[in-house]
Amino acid sequence: MRIVLLGAPGSGKGTQSQRLVQRHGVPQISTGDLLRAAVKAGSPLGVHTKAIMDAGKLVDDETMLGIIRERLAQPDARQGFILDGFPRTIAQAQGLTQLLGELGTPLEAVVLMDVDYDKLVKRISGRRSCTHCGRVFNIHTAPPPPEGCCAAPHLVQRPDDQEETVAKRLAVYDEQTKPLVAHYGAQGLLRMIDADAPMEEVTHRLEAALAERDGRGIEVVE
Repeated sequence: MRIVLLGAPGSGKGTQSQRLVQRHGVPQISTGDLLRAAVKAGSPLGVHTKAIMDAGKLVDDETMLGIIRERLAQPDARQGFILDGFPRTIAQAQGLTQLLGELGTPLEAVVLMDVDYDKLVKRISGRRSCTHCGRVFNIHTAPPPPEGCCAAPHLVQRPDDQEETVAKRLAVYDEQTKPLVAHYGAQGLLRMIDADAPMEEVTHRLEAALAERDGRGIEVVE
């Protein structure tokens, strides 16, 4: 399994990626996690990345692809991978195609998790996290229990979950990432699922979409 999960912020990519990890035994490769790990490791690429981030700049595509190359070279990625959060632009997608071609591990499918933007704004802006126990809730869909989530519950909303900020994040997604839908569609790699459903149903739709990628089912790791 070598796939990319596409979707706007709040569409559930992270949640479904973890479920695929559990079912299929391949790693989720998140760009945010990779950047933090590279910096922590202190490798030459990590030191370079830290300098870029400390300067308040965005990590350039060449550096990001170098970090992904390092990650894909690790043993657990030999049987496949789930890319979550990359690529974000056409340029990154083209660089990824070249990289995977060099490694002999081309993508098998790209799945778009589609959710109406109005529902995404409500979903994200409803998130609250407890500063004491760390649990995350949603005041619309998964509110905290009446007795509280822990001994000293204190729920807060992250600044980037505020409605105005969410709208801006979706606008950036539309401008930079949404063109990937047409890009991968032209290559015959794109699958689209309706991700506005309970978690188990979304997982079922995702598995069904992936099973179609080569005309056969996917072996599930128990």
